[in-house]
Amino acid sequence: MNLLIPPTNAQAAAPSAAGFDFMSLLPLVLIFAVFYFLLIRPQQKKAQQQKALLSALKRGDRIITNGGLIGVISKIVSDQELQVEIAEGVRVRIARPMVADVLSRTEPVPGFAEESSAVENKPKPKAKAPQKSAPVRKKK
Repeated sequence: MNLLIPPTNAQAAAPSAAGFDFMSLLPLVLIFAVFYFLLIRPQQKKAQQQKALLSALKRGDRIITNGGLIGVISKIVSDQELQVEIAEGVRVRIARPMVADVLSRTEPVPGFAEESSAVENKPKPKAKAPQKSAPVRKKK
């Protein structure tokens, strides 16, 4: 029977070092760091930007929805719902989180303290007088 079992395999294994080995956790820590900087952090920034975009929506903004519809906000129904005019006389109600992007913003309403002083200092443009058209002659 001694001939079938080589003497090197019959030796007892060397005792392992008792305690915690930090080098065994190093690859997991590095993988988590890479995932954080390449995936998690950019996704959090994008979510913050989308939240800021949704909170800044106001009447008159031209938007595009996640479904690809382009329209103008005609009314803010509630915190979660908007009324959007997608064609002349065609209004739809959409959920606020479905807004993908704002294409153009409307001018802010004057009346705020910092904006009203800037508006008052600007000279107002003069209204043009309506042009009179030549009288139409009747043919006899």
